[in-house]
Amino acid sequence: MNNFKPYFAVIFTSTQTEYTEGYAEMANRMETLAKQQKGYIGIESARSDIGITVSYWESLDAIKNWKANTEHLFAQQKGREQWYNWYNVRICKVEREYEFKV
Repeated sequence: MNNFKPYFAVIFTSTQTEYTEGYAEMANRMETLAKQQKGYIGIESARSDIGITVSYWESLDAIKNWKANTEHLFAQQKGREQWYNWYNVRICKVEREYEFKV
């Protein structure tokens, strides 16, 4: 029997400015804070020329509440003003998953 329950992924793709002072600390704080939010499932992130962070949530309401979090709103503002040249946010419903692991 498959007990898979669909969930949601927020895919945040970005390019950064040359000004990165305070970025790492804020990113760490946002990850810590997100983990405390109701409906949070997990996060995966990678950065090279383009950064991709995918956070996983139980519901669209959980995503909406996270987006409206006061500290998160402040981080979003700082990102637009200082850290990002461009970003894109996609919200997707995950209907199925599988993995390979050695």
